[in-house]
Amino acid sequence: MANKYNGLINIYKEPGFTSNDVVAKLRGILKQKKIGHTGTLDPDAVGVLVVCLGTGTKLVEMLTDHDKEYIAVCKLGVTTDTQDMSGTVVDSREVNVTGEQLREAVQAFVGDYDQIPPMYSAIKQNGKKLYELAREGIEVERKPRKVHISAITILDDEHLGDEHVFTMEVKCSKGTYIRTLCHDIGLSLGCGAAMAQLARTRVGAFGIDTAIPLSKVEELRDNGTLMDIIESPEYIFRDLDAIHVKTSARGLLENGNSFRKDNLVDENPDGVNDTEYDDEMFKEGNEFRVYGEDGTFFGIYRYSAKKKTFDVDKFFFEK
Repeated sequence: MANKYNGLINIYKEPGFTSNDVVAKLRGILKQKKIGHTGTLDPDAVGVLVVCLGTGTKLVEMLTDHDKEYIAVCKLGVTTDTQDMSGTVVDSREVNVTGEQLREAVQAFVGDYDQIPPMYSAIKQNGKKLYELAREGIEVERKPRKVHISAITILDDEHLGDEHVFTMEVKCSKGTYIRTLCHDIGLSLGCGAAMAQLARTRVGAFGIDTAIPLSKVEELRDNGTLMDIIESPEYIFRDLDAIHVKTSARGLLENGNSFRKDNLVDENPDGVNDTEYDDEMFKEGNEFRVYGEDGTFFGIYRYSAKKKTFDVDKFFFEK
């Protein structure tokens, strides 16, 4: 049975929900099971959670790989077991940090950075999630993971105030723990630090300005306009060239079979698919968005110069 909704929806995750809570609630709201999210946010964190629906779930791994942007509030002078202010304070120190020292410490993390994941995380070690071990009072050695920070901008002019708090915008690769970044900045300054607040403001092309809360999803479902804010799976492939296949070869497409160049609509055909194909497009390994002659999106196909065929890479069509 085909899914009712297929594509990508930009959810604003509110505080108090886990990312899996959001998925569970959406399954109830949309009355379909095939739903997945593209990157965990801590329960206290807010912001962009891109959720894949139906055939869009084939994009979960791809979207998880996208760079992300955050705005984080970091408190100096305190260290906690969770690396954020929800945890138990394990150390407090006096803060004697100037704006210039803070700026230098923060910028030292820009670029490649070997980050040790926190114990309170969903990473598995020997089949058990680290946070489960942490709750049992067990701490295990974790291997550092290379992450990349492309930019850190301090948003409040390095003015810490009496609370020793600053706000920063972070642009980073997948797998980056912002609370660990806060913790490590505190270590480098010698006073400790913990994350006080976190908002994810961007995942790839999805920004916080277009994210909607779960209550809005229900409202749009009820008034019949929910499809207006669900992006088609092809949305994240919009940089790929599009090719259209003749109706006579539609059977090949519907079954996910390969096709050849002579199955493409003619160059400059009459009607909607007025397309010129350049032979330079058709090189070994090039990927294409593939549509039927009527504009139906079927998926992403890769060209094999050796076989002279377009072979399915990611298939999104549902009968």
